[in-house]
Amino acid sequence: MTPGTSAREQFDLATVSEVVAAAVPDREAVIFGDRRLTFSQLAERSRRLASFLHDRGLGCHTERSELASHESGQDHVALYLYNGNEYVEGILGCAKARAVSFNVNYRYVAEELRYLLDNAGARGIIFHATFAPVVADLLETMPPDERARIGVLMQVADDSGEALVDGAVDYEEALAASDPAGPGLIPSPDDLYIVYTGGTTGMPKGVLWRSDDIFMNAMGGKEVGTWVEMESYDQIAERARNNAGFRLLTLPPLMHGAAQWAGFMMLNGGSTLIMPTAHNLDAAEVWSLVETEDVQSVVVVGDAMARPLLEELQRGDYDTSSMFVLGNGGAALSTALKEAFLDVLPDLLINDSLGSSETGAQASTLSTKGGVTAAEFQPGPGASVVSDDLTTVLQPGHDGIGWSAQSGAVPLGYLGDAAKTAATFPTIEGVRYSVPGDRAIWRADGVIELLGRDSQCINSGGEKIFVEEVEQAILSHPDVADVLVASRPSERWGSEVVAVVELADGVAPDQAALAAYANESIARYKLPKAWVFVDQIRRSPSGKADYRWAKGLAADTSA
Repeated sequence: MTPGTSAREQFDLATVSEVVAAAVPDREAVIFGDRRLTFSQLAERSRRLASFLHDRGLGCHTERSELASHESGQDHVALYLYNGNEYVEGILGCAKARAVSFNVNYRYVAEELRYLLDNAGARGIIFHATFAPVVADLLETMPPDERARIGVLMQVADDSGEALVDGAVDYEEALAASDPAGPGLIPSPDDLYIVYTGGTTGMPKGVLWRSDDIFMNAMGGKEVGTWVEMESYDQIAERARNNAGFRLLTLPPLMHGAAQWAGFMMLNGGSTLIMPTAHNLDAAEVWSLVETEDVQSVVVVGDAMARPLLEELQRGDYDTSSMFVLGNGGAALSTALKEAFLDVLPDLLINDSLGSSETGAQASTLSTKGGVTAAEFQPGPGASVVSDDLTTVLQPGHDGIGWSAQSGAVPLGYLGDAAKTAATFPTIEGVRYSVPGDRAIWRADGVIELLGRDSQCINSGGEKIFVEEVEQAILSHPDVADVLVASRPSERWGSEVVAVVELADGVAPDQAALAAYANESIARYKLPKAWVFVDQIRRSPSGKADYRWAKGLAADTSA
Protein backbone atom coordinates (compact mmCIF):
# COMPACT_ATOMS: atom_id res chain seq x y z
CA MET A 1 0.00 0.00 0.00
CA THR A 2 1.27 3.45 -0.90
CA PRO A 3 1.82 5.67 2.16
CA GLY A 4 -1.01 8.07 2.83
CA THR A 5 -3.73 6.09 1.07
CA SER A 6 -5.42 4.44 4.07
CA ALA A 7 -8.18 7.07 4.27
CA ARG A 8 -9.60 6.11 0.92
CA GLU A 9 -10.58 2.95 -0.88
CA GLN A 10 -7.90 1.04 -2.72
CA PHE A 11 -8.68 0.71 -6.42
CA ASP A 12 -7.95 -1.71 -9.20
CA LEU A 13 -8.30 -1.06 -12.92
CA ALA A 14 -10.68 -3.97 -13.55
CA THR A 15 -13.22 -2.83 -10.97
CA VAL A 16 -12.92 0.84 -11.94
CA SER A 17 -13.88 -0.05 -15.52
CA GLU A 18 -16.90 -2.05 -14.40
CA VAL A 19 -18.07 0.72 -12.06
CA VAL A 20 -17.87 3.32 -14.84
CA ALA A 21 -19.65 0.99 -17.30
CA ALA A 22 -22.47 0.48 -14.80
CA ALA A 23 -22.77 4.25 -14.30
CA VAL A 24 -22.85 5.23 -18.02
CA PRO A 25 -23.58 2.00 -19.94
CA ASP A 26 -24.86 3.61 -23.14
CA ARG A 27 -22.27 6.37 -23.49
CA GLU A 28 -19.67 5.90 -26.24
CA ALA A 29 -16.37 4.70 -24.79
CA VAL A 30 -14.17 3.97 -27.81
CA ILE A 31 -14.38 5.25 -31.38
CA PHE A 32 -12.02 3.76 -33.95
CA GLY A 33 -12.93 4.13 -37.60
CA ASP A 34 -16.39 2.64 -38.04
CA ARG A 35 -16.24 0.88 -34.67
CA ARG A 36 -18.17 2.59 -31.89
CA LEU A 37 -18.30 0.78 -28.55
CA THR A 38 -20.35 1.89 -25.58
CA PHE A 39 -19.02 1.44 -22.07
CA SER A 40 -21.34 -1.53 -21.63
CA GLN A 41 -20.06 -3.18 -24.81
CA LEU A 42 -16.44 -2.53 -23.90
CA ALA A 43 -17.00 -4.04 -20.46
CA GLU A 44 -18.60 -7.18 -21.88
CA ARG A 45 -15.93 -7.71 -24.52
CA SER A 46 -13.15 -7.34 -21.93
CA ARG A 47 -14.96 -9.80 -19.63
CA ARG A 48 -15.19 -12.29 -22.50
CA LEU A 49 -11.46 -11.93 -23.06
CA ALA A 50 -10.86 -12.43 -19.34
CA SER A 51 -12.92 -15.63 -19.45
CA PHE A 52 -10.88 -16.91 -22.38
CA LEU A 53 -7.55 -16.21 -20.67
CA HIS A 54 -8.71 -17.65 -17.35
CA ASP A 55 -10.01 -20.82 -19.02
CA ARG A 56 -6.51 -21.35 -20.41
CA GLY A 57 -4.89 -21.08 -17.03
CA LEU A 58 -3.66 -17.49 -17.10
CA GLY A 59 -4.01 -15.33 -14.02
CA CYS A 60 -2.39 -14.63 -10.66
CA HIS A 61 -0.40 -17.40 -9.00
CA THR A 62 1.45 -15.59 -6.22
CA GLU A 63 0.07 -12.65 -4.25
CA ARG A 64 2.01 -9.40 -3.91
CA SER A 65 2.74 -9.86 -0.21
CA GLU A 66 4.96 -12.86 -0.99
CA LEU A 67 7.08 -11.13 -3.61
CA ALA A 68 10.00 -8.73 -3.84
CA SER A 69 9.42 -5.40 -5.55
CA HIS A 70 11.01 -6.54 -8.83
CA GLU A 71 8.99 -9.75 -9.00
CA SER A 72 5.62 -10.59 -10.53
CA GLY A 73 3.25 -13.36 -9.49
CA GLN A 74 0.96 -12.90 -12.49
CA ASP A 75 1.01 -14.23 -16.05
CA HIS A 76 2.05 -11.73 -18.72
CA VAL A 77 0.38 -11.22 -22.09
CA ALA A 78 2.04 -9.27 -24.91
CA LEU A 79 -0.07 -6.74 -26.83
CA TYR A 80 1.56 -6.75 -30.27
CA LEU A 81 -1.05 -4.50 -31.81
CA TYR A 82 -1.70 -1.35 -33.70
CA ASN A 83 -4.31 0.98 -32.23
CA GLY A 84 -7.87 -0.22 -31.93
CA ASN A 85 -10.49 -1.29 -29.44
CA GLU A 86 -8.59 -4.58 -29.04
CA TYR A 87 -5.76 -2.74 -27.30
CA VAL A 88 -8.09 -1.32 -24.68
CA GLU A 89 -9.83 -4.68 -24.32
CA GLY A 90 -6.45 -6.38 -23.95
CA ILE A 91 -5.47 -4.23 -20.98
CA LEU A 92 -8.85 -4.59 -19.29
CA GLY A 93 -9.35 -8.26 -20.16
CA CYS A 94 -6.01 -9.20 -18.67
CA ALA A 95 -6.79 -7.19 -15.54
CA LYS A 96 -10.15 -8.95 -15.13
CA ALA A 97 -8.39 -12.33 -15.46
CA ARG A 98 -5.78 -11.17 -12.91
CA ALA A 99 -3.16 -11.56 -15.62
CA VAL A 100 -1.29 -8.47 -16.83
CA SER A 101 -0.70 -7.09 -20.31
CA PHE A 102 2.45 -5.40 -21.52
CA ASN A 103 3.13 -3.18 -24.51
CA VAL A 104 5.14 -4.21 -27.56
CA ASN A 105 6.70 -1.72 -29.96
CA TYR A 106 5.29 -2.91 -33.29
CA ARG A 107 8.42 -1.70 -35.09
CA TYR A 108 10.63 -4.20 -33.31
CA VAL A 109 12.51 -6.66 -35.47
CA ALA A 110 12.53 -10.35 -34.57
CA GLU A 111 15.52 -10.20 -32.20
CA GLU A 112 14.11 -7.24 -30.28
CA LEU A 113 10.76 -9.00 -29.99
CA ARG A 114 12.49 -12.17 -28.83
CA TYR A 115 14.28 -10.23 -26.10
CA LEU A 116 11.06 -8.61 -24.93
CA LEU A 117 9.02 -11.82 -24.78
CA ASP A 118 11.83 -13.55 -22.90
CA ASN A 119 12.35 -10.66 -20.49
CA ALA A 120 8.64 -10.57 -19.72
CA GLY A 121 8.28 -14.35 -19.50
CA ALA A 122 5.27 -13.97 -21.79
CA ARG A 123 2.53 -16.62 -21.50
CA GLY A 124 0.44 -15.18 -24.31
CA ILE A 125 0.50 -12.87 -27.35
CA ILE A 126 -2.42 -10.90 -28.78
CA PHE A 127 -1.35 -9.68 -32.22
CA HIS A 128 -2.68 -8.15 -35.41
CA ALA A 129 -2.70 -10.50 -38.41
CA THR A 130 -0.20 -8.28 -40.25
CA PHE A 131 2.40 -9.40 -37.69
CA ALA A 132 1.60 -13.10 -38.18
CA PRO A 133 4.73 -13.86 -40.25
CA VAL A 134 6.99 -12.35 -37.59
CA VAL A 135 5.21 -14.26 -34.82
CA ALA A 136 5.32 -17.53 -36.77
CA ASP A 137 9.05 -17.22 -37.52
CA LEU A 138 9.77 -16.31 -33.93
CA LEU A 139 7.87 -19.27 -32.53
CA GLU A 140 9.60 -21.66 -34.92
CA THR A 141 13.06 -20.57 -33.78
CA MET A 142 12.37 -20.48 -30.04
CA PRO A 143 13.92 -23.11 -27.78
CA PRO A 144 11.28 -25.75 -26.94
CA ASP A 145 10.88 -24.64 -23.29
CA GLU A 146 10.31 -21.01 -24.28
CA ARG A 147 7.84 -22.00 -27.00
CA ALA A 148 5.94 -24.20 -24.57
CA ARG A 149 5.58 -21.27 -22.15
CA ILE A 150 3.53 -19.26 -24.67
CA GLY A 151 0.24 -21.09 -24.44
CA VAL A 152 -2.10 -18.39 -25.75
CA LEU A 153 -1.98 -16.91 -29.26
CA MET A 154 -4.84 -14.62 -30.28
CA GLN A 155 -4.79 -13.21 -33.79
CA VAL A 156 -6.77 -10.04 -34.58
CA ALA A 157 -8.00 -10.02 -38.16
CA ASP A 158 -7.11 -7.01 -40.32
CA ASP A 159 -6.87 -6.22 -44.03
CA SER A 160 -3.49 -7.99 -44.42
CA GLY A 161 -5.12 -11.27 -45.41
CA GLU A 162 -2.64 -13.28 -43.32
CA ALA A 163 -3.79 -16.76 -42.32
CA LEU A 164 -3.93 -17.86 -38.69
CA VAL A 165 -0.58 -18.70 -37.16
CA ASP A 166 -0.32 -22.38 -36.23
CA GLY A 167 -1.80 -22.73 -32.75
CA ALA A 168 -3.50 -19.32 -32.78
CA VAL A 169 -7.22 -18.59 -32.39
CA ASP A 170 -9.15 -15.84 -34.08
CA TYR A 171 -9.71 -13.02 -31.59
CA GLU A 172 -13.38 -12.39 -32.41
CA GLU A 173 -14.23 -16.09 -32.52
CA ALA A 174 -12.59 -16.58 -29.13
CA LEU A 175 -14.56 -13.72 -27.59
CA ALA A 176 -17.84 -14.93 -29.08
CA ALA A 177 -17.36 -18.38 -27.54
CA SER A 178 -16.37 -17.12 -24.08
CA ASP A 179 -18.48 -16.31 -21.02
CA PRO A 180 -19.71 -12.69 -21.11
CA ALA A 181 -19.92 -12.65 -17.31
CA GLY A 182 -16.17 -12.99 -16.94
CA PRO A 183 -14.28 -15.45 -14.74
CA GLY A 184 -15.77 -14.19 -11.47
CA LEU A 185 -12.43 -13.32 -9.88
CA ILE A 186 -11.88 -10.60 -7.29
CA PRO A 187 -9.08 -8.35 -8.53
CA SER A 188 -6.64 -6.78 -6.08
CA PRO A 189 -5.28 -3.24 -5.86
CA ASP A 190 -1.90 -5.01 -5.78
CA ASP A 191 -2.45 -6.52 -9.23
CA LEU A 192 0.15 -5.24 -11.65
CA TYR A 193 0.15 -2.86 -14.55
CA ILE A 194 3.30 -3.21 -16.67
CA VAL A 195 4.66 -0.70 -19.16
CA TYR A 196 7.92 -1.26 -20.99
CA THR A 197 10.14 1.77 -21.48
CA GLY A 198 10.95 2.86 -24.98
CA GLY A 199 14.50 1.59 -25.00
CA THR A 200 15.88 4.53 -27.02
CA THR A 201 19.14 4.49 -25.04
CA GLY A 202 19.23 0.84 -23.99
CA MET A 203 17.16 -2.31 -23.87
CA PRO A 204 13.58 -1.72 -22.73
CA LYS A 205 12.72 -2.37 -19.11
CA GLY A 206 9.40 -3.52 -17.70
CA VAL A 207 8.17 -1.04 -15.09
CA LEU A 208 5.93 -2.65 -12.46
CA TRP A 209 3.09 -0.58 -11.06
CA ARG A 210 0.46 -1.57 -8.52
CA SER A 211 -2.97 -1.15 -10.07
CA ASP A 212 -4.01 1.32 -7.38
CA ASP A 213 -0.86 3.41 -7.83
CA ILE A 214 -1.07 3.77 -11.61
CA PHE A 215 -4.77 4.62 -11.36
CA MET A 216 -4.13 7.30 -8.77
CA ASN A 217 -1.06 8.68 -10.48
CA ALA A 218 -1.89 8.62 -14.18
CA MET A 219 -5.21 6.96 -15.05
CA GLY A 220 -7.88 9.15 -13.56
CA GLY A 221 -7.50 8.67 -9.82
CA LYS A 222 -7.07 12.42 -9.37
CA GLU A 223 -9.10 15.28 -10.72
CA VAL A 224 -7.45 17.04 -13.64
CA GLY A 225 -6.06 20.41 -12.60
CA THR A 226 -6.65 20.03 -8.86
CA TRP A 227 -4.83 16.73 -8.09
CA VAL A 228 -7.69 15.88 -5.66
CA GLU A 229 -7.88 12.10 -5.13
CA MET A 230 -10.91 9.93 -5.71
CA GLU A 231 -11.88 8.38 -2.37
CA SER A 232 -14.42 5.68 -3.28
CA TYR A 233 -15.91 3.70 -6.14
CA ASP A 234 -19.17 5.54 -5.53
CA GLN A 235 -17.37 8.83 -6.17
CA ILE A 236 -15.90 7.43 -9.41
CA ALA A 237 -19.39 6.41 -10.57
CA GLU A 238 -20.84 9.80 -9.68
CA ARG A 239 -18.04 11.60 -11.56
CA ALA A 240 -18.77 9.52 -14.66
CA ARG A 241 -22.51 10.26 -14.48
CA ASN A 242 -21.86 13.99 -14.09
CA ASN A 243 -19.38 14.06 -16.97
CA ALA A 244 -21.00 15.80 -19.90
CA GLY A 245 -19.12 13.56 -22.32
CA PHE A 246 -15.62 14.90 -22.87
CA ARG A 247 -14.09 13.59 -26.12
CA LEU A 248 -10.34 13.08 -26.50
CA LEU A 249 -8.35 12.14 -29.58
CA THR A 250 -4.99 10.54 -28.80
CA LEU A 251 -2.41 10.45 -31.60
CA PRO A 252 0.49 8.47 -30.12
CA PRO A 253 -0.11 4.72 -30.41
CA LEU A 254 -1.41 2.88 -27.35
CA MET A 255 1.83 0.90 -27.20
CA HIS A 256 3.18 4.14 -25.68
CA GLY A 257 2.58 4.59 -21.96
CA ALA A 258 1.58 8.23 -22.24
CA ALA A 259 -1.16 7.31 -24.73
CA GLN A 260 -2.47 4.58 -22.43
CA TRP A 261 -2.55 6.99 -19.53
CA ALA A 262 -4.34 9.72 -21.46
CA GLY A 263 -6.80 7.18 -22.85
CA PHE A 264 -7.60 5.54 -19.54
CA MET A 265 -7.81 8.87 -17.78
CA MET A 266 -10.69 9.56 -20.16
CA LEU A 267 -12.30 6.12 -19.95
CA ASN A 268 -12.06 5.96 -16.16
CA GLY A 269 -13.79 9.32 -16.00
CA GLY A 270 -16.64 8.28 -18.29
CA SER A 271 -15.27 10.19 -21.30
CA THR A 272 -14.85 9.05 -24.89
CA LEU A 273 -11.54 7.90 -26.36
CA ILE A 274 -11.10 8.44 -30.11
CA MET A 275 -8.20 7.02 -32.12
CA PRO A 276 -7.18 7.66 -35.74
CA THR A 277 -7.03 4.62 -38.00
CA ALA A 278 -3.79 5.50 -39.82
CA HIS A 279 -0.70 3.67 -38.50
CA ASN A 280 1.40 6.75 -39.24
CA LEU A 281 0.34 10.30 -38.50
CA ASP A 282 -2.23 11.55 -41.03
CA ALA A 283 -2.78 15.19 -40.17
CA ALA A 284 -5.79 15.52 -42.48
CA GLU A 285 -7.48 12.56 -40.76
CA VAL A 286 -6.81 14.15 -37.36
CA TRP A 287 -8.46 17.46 -38.20
CA SER A 288 -11.34 15.70 -39.94
CA LEU A 289 -11.93 13.71 -36.76
CA VAL A 290 -11.80 16.89 -34.67
CA GLU A 291 -14.49 18.32 -36.94
CA THR A 292 -16.78 15.30 -37.27
CA GLU A 293 -16.47 13.91 -33.75
CA ASP A 294 -16.57 17.21 -31.82
CA VAL A 295 -13.18 16.50 -30.26
CA GLN A 296 -12.33 18.74 -27.32
CA SER A 297 -8.72 17.66 -26.75
CA VAL A 298 -5.95 16.26 -28.94
CA VAL A 299 -2.90 14.55 -27.40
CA VAL A 300 0.49 14.68 -29.14
CA VAL A 301 4.10 13.81 -28.40
CA GLY A 302 6.41 16.74 -29.13
CA ASP A 303 7.08 18.79 -32.25
CA ALA A 304 7.41 15.69 -34.44
CA MET A 305 3.64 15.20 -34.15
CA ALA A 306 2.53 18.76 -33.56
CA ARG A 307 4.33 20.38 -36.51
CA PRO A 308 2.56 18.36 -39.28
CA LEU A 309 -0.75 19.07 -37.53
CA LEU A 310 -0.05 22.79 -37.55
CA GLU A 311 1.00 22.78 -41.21
CA GLU A 312 -2.18 20.93 -42.23
CA LEU A 313 -4.31 23.27 -40.14
CA GLN A 314 -2.68 26.29 -41.80
CA ARG A 315 -3.37 25.06 -45.33
CA GLY A 316 -6.72 23.33 -44.75
CA ASP A 317 -10.23 24.46 -43.92
CA TYR A 318 -11.42 22.68 -40.79
CA ASP A 319 -14.03 23.42 -38.15
CA THR A 320 -12.02 23.26 -34.90
CA SER A 321 -14.55 25.09 -32.74
CA SER A 322 -15.03 22.09 -30.42
CA MET A 323 -11.32 21.84 -29.54
CA PHE A 324 -9.91 23.85 -26.67
CA VAL A 325 -6.99 21.76 -25.34
CA LEU A 326 -3.80 20.49 -26.97
CA GLY A 327 -2.16 18.02 -24.62
CA ASN A 328 1.49 17.07 -24.88
CA GLY A 329 3.74 14.61 -23.09
CA GLY A 330 6.75 12.37 -23.68
CA ALA A 331 8.78 14.97 -25.62
CA ALA A 332 9.03 18.74 -25.40
CA LEU A 333 7.05 21.17 -27.52
CA SER A 334 9.18 24.08 -28.66
CA THR A 335 8.06 27.56 -27.67
CA ALA A 336 8.08 28.62 -31.33
CA LEU A 337 5.64 25.87 -32.27
CA LYS A 338 3.36 26.68 -29.35
CA GLU A 339 3.28 30.33 -30.41
CA ALA A 340 2.51 29.34 -34.01
CA PHE A 341 -0.35 27.08 -32.85
CA LEU A 342 -1.78 29.87 -30.73
CA ASP A 343 -1.59 32.27 -33.66
CA VAL A 344 -3.96 29.95 -35.55
CA LEU A 345 -6.08 28.92 -32.55
CA PRO A 346 -5.85 31.87 -30.14
CA ASP A 347 -8.31 30.41 -27.63
CA LEU A 348 -6.39 27.13 -27.35
CA LEU A 349 -4.96 25.91 -24.05
CA ILE A 350 -1.70 23.97 -24.45
CA ASN A 351 -1.00 21.60 -21.57
CA ASP A 352 2.54 20.17 -21.32
CA SER A 353 2.84 17.26 -18.88
CA LEU A 354 6.01 16.12 -17.15
CA GLY A 355 6.41 12.45 -16.34
CA SER A 356 7.95 9.15 -17.35
CA SER A 357 7.25 5.43 -17.23
CA GLU A 358 8.93 5.40 -13.81
CA THR A 359 7.09 8.39 -12.29
CA GLY A 360 3.70 8.74 -13.91
CA ALA A 361 2.29 12.26 -13.95
CA GLN A 362 4.54 14.68 -12.05
CA ALA A 363 3.87 18.22 -13.12
CA SER A 364 2.38 20.37 -15.84
CA THR A 365 2.65 23.75 -17.48
CA LEU A 366 -0.02 25.69 -19.36
CA SER A 367 0.50 27.97 -22.33
CA THR A 368 -2.02 30.45 -23.68
CA LYS A 369 -1.94 33.23 -26.26
CA GLY A 370 0.60 35.75 -24.97
CA GLY A 371 1.73 33.43 -22.18
CA VAL A 372 3.84 30.63 -23.66
CA THR A 373 6.00 28.68 -21.22
CA ALA A 374 9.10 26.56 -21.81
CA ALA A 375 10.30 23.52 -19.80
CA GLU A 376 9.04 25.03 -16.55
CA PHE A 377 6.52 22.99 -14.58
CA GLN A 378 4.21 23.50 -11.63
CA PRO A 379 4.83 20.42 -9.48
CA GLY A 380 2.03 18.11 -8.49
CA PRO A 381 1.87 16.16 -5.20
CA GLY A 382 5.09 14.26 -4.56
CA ALA A 383 7.09 15.97 -7.31
CA SER A 384 10.41 17.30 -6.05
CA VAL A 385 14.12 17.63 -6.73
CA VAL A 386 16.73 15.59 -4.83
CA SER A 387 20.46 16.04 -4.38
CA ASP A 388 23.18 14.72 -6.65
CA ASP A 389 24.09 11.97 -4.19
CA LEU A 390 20.45 10.94 -3.60
CA THR A 391 20.60 11.67 0.13
CA THR A 392 18.61 14.89 0.47
CA VAL A 393 15.35 16.38 -0.78
CA LEU A 394 16.26 19.85 -2.01
CA GLN A 395 14.20 22.93 -1.26
CA PRO A 396 12.99 25.53 -3.75
CA GLY A 397 15.79 27.99 -4.49
CA HIS A 398 18.58 25.43 -3.84
CA ASP A 399 22.08 25.84 -5.23
CA GLY A 400 23.22 23.75 -8.17
CA ILE A 401 21.46 21.06 -10.18
CA GLY A 402 19.58 18.08 -8.76
CA TRP A 403 17.52 15.13 -9.94
CA SER A 404 13.84 15.31 -10.77
CA ALA A 405 12.08 12.91 -8.37
CA GLN A 406 8.64 11.64 -7.44
CA SER A 407 7.30 10.19 -4.20
CA GLY A 408 3.92 8.74 -3.25
CA ALA A 409 2.32 6.54 -5.91
CA VAL A 410 5.41 5.29 -7.74
CA PRO A 411 6.28 1.93 -9.33
CA LEU A 412 7.40 -1.11 -7.41
CA GLY A 413 10.44 -1.61 -9.62
CA TYR A 414 11.76 -3.13 -12.83
CA LEU A 415 10.70 -6.65 -13.73
CA GLY A 416 13.42 -9.14 -12.86
CA ASP A 417 16.08 -6.54 -12.04
CA ALA A 418 16.73 -5.98 -8.34
CA ALA A 419 19.84 -3.83 -8.93
CA LYS A 420 18.18 -1.33 -11.29
CA THR A 421 15.16 -1.25 -9.01
CA ALA A 422 17.32 -0.26 -6.04
CA ALA A 423 19.17 2.39 -8.07
CA THR A 424 16.09 4.06 -9.56
CA PHE A 425 13.82 3.85 -6.50
CA PRO A 426 15.98 4.92 -3.53
CA THR A 427 14.77 5.75 -0.05
CA ILE A 428 15.66 9.36 0.81
CA GLU A 429 14.99 10.82 4.24
CA GLY A 430 12.79 7.82 5.02
CA VAL A 431 10.64 8.17 1.88
CA ARG A 432 10.77 6.01 -1.27
CA TYR A 433 11.34 8.02 -4.46
CA SER A 434 11.46 7.39 -8.16
CA VAL A 435 14.53 9.04 -9.73
CA PRO A 436 14.57 8.06 -13.43
CA GLY A 437 17.51 10.24 -14.48
CA ASP A 438 16.25 13.73 -15.43
CA ARG A 439 18.24 16.74 -14.26
CA ALA A 440 16.29 19.63 -12.82
CA ILE A 441 16.35 22.83 -10.77
CA TRP A 442 13.69 23.72 -8.20
CA ARG A 443 13.47 27.48 -8.46
CA ALA A 444 12.65 29.79 -5.59
CA ASP A 445 9.25 30.56 -7.17
CA GLY A 446 8.28 26.88 -6.79
CA VAL A 447 8.65 26.02 -10.47
CA ILE A 448 10.62 22.91 -11.46
CA GLU A 449 12.83 23.67 -14.45
CA LEU A 450 13.61 20.49 -16.38
CA LEU A 451 17.08 20.40 -17.94
CA GLY A 452 17.06 16.99 -19.59
CA ARG A 453 17.92 13.31 -19.28
CA ASP A 454 21.35 12.82 -17.73
CA SER A 455 22.08 9.90 -20.05
CA GLN A 456 21.94 12.38 -22.95
CA CYS A 457 23.98 15.08 -21.24
CA ILE A 458 27.22 15.89 -23.11
CA ASN A 459 30.34 16.68 -21.06
CA SER A 460 32.40 18.92 -23.30
CA GLY A 461 35.59 20.31 -21.74
CA GLY A 462 34.08 19.96 -18.28
CA GLU A 463 30.90 21.81 -19.23
CA LYS A 464 27.61 19.92 -19.06
CA ILE A 465 25.45 20.47 -22.12
CA PHE A 466 21.88 19.16 -22.11
CA VAL A 467 20.87 18.07 -25.59
CA GLU A 468 17.26 19.19 -25.11
CA GLU A 469 18.39 22.80 -24.63
CA VAL A 470 20.42 22.76 -27.84
CA GLU A 471 17.59 21.04 -29.73
CA GLN A 472 15.10 23.70 -28.66
CA ALA A 473 17.45 26.51 -29.71
CA ILE A 474 17.73 25.04 -33.22
CA LEU A 475 14.19 23.75 -33.58
CA SER A 476 12.62 27.17 -33.25
CA HIS A 477 14.27 28.24 -36.53
CA PRO A 478 11.58 28.33 -39.26
CA ASP A 479 13.76 26.34 -41.71
CA VAL A 480 14.10 23.40 -39.30
CA ALA A 481 11.50 20.60 -39.33
CA ASP A 482 13.15 18.41 -36.67
CA VAL A 483 16.47 17.98 -34.91
CA LEU A 484 18.32 15.62 -32.59
CA VAL A 485 21.56 16.45 -30.81
CA ALA A 486 24.21 13.86 -29.99
CA SER A 487 27.90 13.74 -29.11
CA ARG A 488 31.06 12.59 -30.85
CA PRO A 489 34.51 12.00 -29.36
CA SER A 490 36.82 15.01 -29.35
CA GLU A 491 40.57 14.95 -28.76
CA ARG A 492 40.45 18.48 -27.36
CA TRP A 493 37.15 18.51 -25.43
CA GLY A 494 36.52 14.84 -24.70
CA SER A 495 33.10 15.11 -26.33
CA GLU A 496 31.49 17.70 -28.51
CA VAL A 497 28.05 18.53 -29.85
CA VAL A 498 26.72 17.37 -33.22
CA ALA A 499 23.30 18.39 -34.59
CA VAL A 500 21.35 16.02 -36.82
CA VAL A 501 18.86 18.20 -38.70
CA GLU A 502 15.83 17.62 -40.90
CA LEU A 503 15.12 20.79 -42.87
CA ALA A 504 11.77 22.02 -44.09
CA ASP A 505 10.87 21.13 -47.67
CA GLY A 506 12.86 23.04 -50.26
CA VAL A 507 15.33 24.60 -47.80
CA ALA A 508 19.07 24.45 -48.50
CA PRO A 509 21.47 23.70 -45.60
CA ASP A 510 23.09 26.77 -44.06
CA GLN A 511 25.18 25.82 -41.05
CA ALA A 512 26.37 29.34 -40.33
CA ALA A 513 22.86 30.76 -40.30
CA LEU A 514 21.56 28.02 -38.02
CA ALA A 515 24.51 28.42 -35.64
CA ALA A 516 24.04 32.18 -35.48
CA TYR A 517 20.35 31.75 -34.78
CA ALA A 518 20.94 29.19 -32.01
CA ASN A 519 23.60 31.43 -30.49
CA GLU A 520 20.89 33.98 -29.76
CA SER A 521 19.52 31.67 -27.03
CA ILE A 522 22.44 29.43 -25.98
CA ALA A 523 26.11 30.06 -25.24
CA ARG A 524 28.76 29.49 -27.91
CA TYR A 525 30.25 26.46 -26.14
CA LYS A 526 26.91 24.68 -26.51
CA LEU A 527 26.74 25.19 -30.27
CA PRO A 528 27.21 22.17 -32.54
CA LYS A 529 30.74 21.55 -33.81
CA ALA A 530 29.27 19.63 -36.74
CA TRP A 531 25.96 19.46 -38.60
CA VAL A 532 24.44 16.42 -40.29
CA PHE A 533 21.49 17.00 -42.62
CA VAL A 534 19.09 14.10 -43.18
CA ASP A 535 15.88 13.56 -45.12
CA GLN A 536 14.01 12.51 -41.98
CA ILE A 537 14.77 12.32 -38.27
CA ARG A 538 14.31 8.81 -36.95
CA ARG A 539 11.72 8.57 -34.19
CA SER A 540 9.46 5.87 -32.76
CA PRO A 541 5.76 5.85 -33.73
CA SER A 542 5.10 7.65 -30.44
CA GLY A 543 7.48 10.49 -31.35
CA LYS A 544 10.33 9.38 -29.10
CA ALA A 545 13.80 10.25 -30.35
CA ASP A 546 16.17 7.52 -31.55
CA TYR A 547 19.34 8.82 -29.93
CA ARG A 548 21.31 5.67 -30.72
CA TRP A 549 20.78 6.35 -34.41
CA ALA A 550 21.70 10.04 -34.00
CA LYS A 551 24.87 9.19 -32.08
CA GLY A 552 25.90 6.78 -34.83
CA LEU A 553 25.58 9.55 -37.42
CA ALA A 554 27.48 11.94 -35.15
CA ALA A 555 30.32 9.45 -34.70
CA ASP A 556 30.70 9.17 -38.47
CA THR A 557 31.56 12.87 -38.77
CA SER A 558 35.24 13.80 -38.52
CA ALA A 559 36.27 15.80 -35.46
